[in-house]
Amino acid sequence: MKCPKCGAEVKQNKIGKTSAGSQRYRCFVCQCKYTPEKKKRGYGAELRQQALRFYVDGMNLRRIGRHLGIDHHTVSDWVKAYAENLPDAPVPEKVKIAEMDEIFTFIGDKKTGST
Repeated sequence: MKCPKCGAEVKQNKIGKTSAGSQRYRCFVCQCKYTPEKKKRGYGAELRQQALRFYVDGMNLRRIGRHLGIDHHTVSDWVKAYAENLPDAPVPEKVKIAEMDEIFTFIGDKKTGST
């Protein structure tokens, strides 16, 4: 191994692993700690696109997570991030004429004469 800071090739000791599983080293010459070959973490873009396609097709987040073998919160984060990058919806023109239908609705309880 070669230290990225001082360039020394001697006294390079293993000092454990990262959470991703990559080997960590320490240079005894300059006391620098480094990881020479970092492992990639996370999911690929293809899996993200597949999850988004499932969501657009109407599949719910939990089912997508079960189908792809990932947590549904992860799918939710991907959907939110994708939605934030979408362009704004076009603003509709002002309404000039509106038609109303005859409909009666009751808000709350219907008043009846019998008590």
